[in-house]
Amino acid sequence: MQNKDSFFIQFMKLAGPYWNSENKLAIRTETVLLVVLTLMQIGLAVYVTKWNATLFDAIEQRSMDGVKAQIGVLILIFAASITVTTAHLIVKRRLLIGWRTWLTEKVISKWMHNGRHYQITLRSKNDHDNPDGRIAEDIRIATEDAINLSHSLFYSLLMLGSFTKILWDISGRVVFDFNFVSIPVTGYLVWISVSYSICASILGWWMGKSMTEATHARQTQEANFRHDLIDTQGNSQAIALIRGEDMEQERLLASFQAIIATYAQQTSAWKQIQIFTSGYSVTSMALPILVGSPRYIVGAISLGMLMQSVQAFQHMVSALSWPVDNMALIAQWRTSVERVLGLVNGLDHLEDDIYRLDSSQLSVKKASVSGLKLNNVRIASVEGENLSIIINDEIKAGERVLVSDQTNAGSKLFKAIAGLWPWGAGAIEIPENDTLFVMPSKPYLPSKSLFEAICYPKPSTSFDQAQIEKLLIDVGQHELVKQLDRIGSWEQLLSNEQQQYLGVVRVLLHRPQWLFIQEALDSLTPNDEVLMLELLGNELPRTGILTITHQPAAEAFHQRTLKI
Repeated sequence: MQNKDSFFIQFMKLAGPYWNSENKLAIRTETVLLVVLTLMQIGLAVYVTKWNATLFDAIEQRSMDGVKAQIGVLILIFAASITVTTAHLIVKRRLLIGWRTWLTEKVISKWMHNGRHYQITLRSKNDHDNPDGRIAEDIRIATEDAINLSHSLFYSLLMLGSFTKILWDISGRVVFDFNFVSIPVTGYLVWISVSYSICASILGWWMGKSMTEATHARQTQEANFRHDLIDTQGNSQAIALIRGEDMEQERLLASFQAIIATYAQQTSAWKQIQIFTSGYSVTSMALPILVGSPRYIVGAISLGMLMQSVQAFQHMVSALSWPVDNMALIAQWRTSVERVLGLVNGLDHLEDDIYRLDSSQLSVKKASVSGLKLNNVRIASVEGENLSIIINDEIKAGERVLVSDQTNAGSKLFKAIAGLWPWGAGAIEIPENDTLFVMPSKPYLPSKSLFEAICYPKPSTSFDQAQIEKLLIDVGQHELVKQLDRIGSWEQLLSNEQQQYLGVVRVLLHRPQWLFIQEALDSLTPNDEVLMLELLGNELPRTGILTITHQPAAEAFHQRTLKI
């Protein structure tokens, strides 16, 4: 279902509850403190313009005492500015990292819930590709830039209100004589600054409207390039063994060329903005003096008031130019927000699909049964295509069953039992309090110490090192005993055979009631695979074992075959 809310409303629904979270008192206190410090910054800015007017009046009057007095005031302004600015920085950065941390934890929790990180990869990736980049980079930009933009907008509105009054008072009332008619205008400097800012904003928006599309395209390609690099690093051993470096280099450079294309697109957009901002900055510097000097020349205002009007004019224009000045930042922020929302919405839609109660839902539940029961189970593809026959069977505790996987539906049956594959029909009943363990073709070995990697997903404190050393010897991996304290990227350092032996060690450590072996020993020789199966059977006599294997020698280990 397409979410019809605007991206901003969707973002606030996702990230806004931070201010009502567990630490809401501290968060709200920091927010209020940030507002107070911003008000103090505006107060200092207003006072500086008044100080500037007083200083130039003293200079115009050639009063050394007046100049000396203003030096003393400047020292106080200097101290106050440092104090307020430093406190503002500290509070703002606490709010930035707090919001990012909260949202990161929320999205990661949603992403890692019940295998959703895997299931979402089976769907279209248009709106949720590269979740690593969306979580690591886009959440950072979405939260940090949201606070930066909100603060700068609030600051600009305060500045607009404060300096409009100053400029209005200095402008007084002037009469524009056009021979045939005379038009009296009050606050003419205010009207000039407003007109100038509106024209500049319209022109700036028109020249920079292509930046959003260019920024989105570049961030997407940057994320794709990072993903390709990570993918290459993760498969470096396989690439090296088959001498695929040339092809891989070509693939990576092609991915980088896509970045260059979007970089050129963004450069073109930046060029238009730069042309505008360069002319805009020069005009903004000269215009306030040119429009304010006639009143000084005729003696209506002092030199100090002229300089104060210049500063007030520039502050007003700066405040009114907030949309133009922040156009690129807004484009970057919106792009990152949409990428975060794409991932979150994809997970939400996946959740809705999985929990929608209809006839094409495979249910898995804990029940008061003695064995694993498959009741009218049928495996289907994500698109709904039937992949298996209707299965009615019961696997008893300690039974060894060979799964016939000619249609490649066996692995999906294992995923269904583990709660990761809801597509299909029927019901799977699992004995209450029984633990399940799926052995994939290669075990996941995190880049920690080998001891911690073997213990995964439990903490290393759950097992005794002597126990692991004995099991390593039992599976014939004596040389790994001395490497238990070593930290490394084990998927790269160990051969496929060694990794599969470690998979056996991990199972023997966790001692599950139900074990699902998915081609997890196929890298071993036929004799070694049989030996490992017999070791598992002897050490775990009450464990029900279901196996998918392509080794004919392993068939004798099993008591029967389950056809799917």
